[in-house]
Amino acid sequence: MNIKEIRELLELMAEHNLGEIEVEKDDMKIKLRKLANGRIMVEGAPQMAAPAPAAMPASAPAAAAAPAGQPAVEEGVTIVRSPMVGTFYAAPAPDQPPYVTVGKVIKEGDVLCIIEAMKLMNEIKAELGGTVIEVMVQNGQTVEYDQPIFKIKKS
Repeated sequence: MNIKEIRELLELMAEHNLGEIEVEKDDMKIKLRKLANGRIMVEGAPQMAAPAPAAMPASAPAAAAAPAGQPAVEEGVTIVRSPMVGTFYAAPAPDQPPYVTVGKVIKEGDVLCIIEAMKLMNEIKAELGGTVIEVMVQNGQTVEYDQPIFKIKKS
């Protein structure tokens, strides 16, 4: 599924005043859902940049050889990185509490944040369970591809 097809789905939603649409094509499944604030939440969207793991496990040698500009990581801590360029949102809406905060225990599949890219809301989900030890970006901040956004201590 490409951007043009996703745009067509968005136009279809608007034209027929749909609140949600789910499409499965080949081995790809995408779900578009209109939120109360009028924005569109996307689940299962194709990556807009080269694919990369959302969470990179840290090991002692990797931490010691971290390139300049990349934070060193303690043992047992995983850095969750942004899978795309976009705007980071900690909560589903401005009047809602954040998905996660420092000290929150999470499990695999929990939503960590939303990254808005090209007017599409992309849920970023945890790939492992643990405790959030640092939120590395501010709400509303633009994030770059592969930028560290969370530190999670594995449970």
